[in-house]
Amino acid sequence: MKNYLICKNERVDDLQVPLKNGKTLCIIQNPDYFCFGIDAVLIANFARVPKNALVADLGCGCGVIGLLIAAKTEAAHVTGLEIQSDIADMARRSVRLNGLDEKVAIENIDFNYYNKASAFDVVICNPPYKEIGGGLRNPNLHLAIARHEVCCTLCDVIKTSSRILKPGGKLNLIHRPERLADIICKMRENGIEPKRIRLVHPHYNKKPMSVLIEGAKGGRPKLLFEPPLYVYDNNNQYTDEIIRMYSS
Repeated sequence: MKNYLICKNERVDDLQVPLKNGKTLCIIQNPDYFCFGIDAVLIANFARVPKNALVADLGCGCGVIGLLIAAKTEAAHVTGLEIQSDIADMARRSVRLNGLDEKVAIENIDFNYYNKASAFDVVICNPPYKEIGGGLRNPNLHLAIARHEVCCTLCDVIKTSSRILKPGGKLNLIHRPERLADIICKMRENGIEPKRIRLVHPHYNKKPMSVLIEGAKGGRPKLLFEPPLYVYDNNNQYTDEIIRMYSS
């Protein structure tokens, strides 16, 4: 490992996903910033990425979704868009650490001003869930941006996705179930037709904690509900499906 890639207070986490070079996918994270959680893994596995697809990750943070897509799919290229310069730099170093420079690029930009129209086959986003005023805002600005709609709103995500997706391209989101009506309405307002939904439950007898949703730009109305996804079994261990997501 090249130590110059790692800065003070940062750590390297092994994601245990095999790469073509015989190594496993690793990611640089800083506990002072927002470290990725299961939602990033869920949306990366939910998204259907065709061979040779051009993929955009909006608000990519540490870059974990783009790295997972690059390692697990036959996408031609992944572009991560991140507004925070220090986090974008950390994501770039993770790309370099894994030798994926030719397949993944990180751009330090506010995606609302990204000007490549109709450029992508797939857009993926794990956006901040909390509206401004929705709960106490974290005093750590990095955490506040990750969790609250400080720099972007749900509407921003969907409008940008509509602009940068090719006709027929797919938007994949993970969000909270209570925002599902907003998501569907905003998608349709922006020419994206909801096509697939999957609810994520923490346990078999618990209400859903997340919703995964795919929409197609210019698609025809037809919405399919996939079987629910359960995170933990009755022994409070990851279910087999979650284990497969992490290990393959």
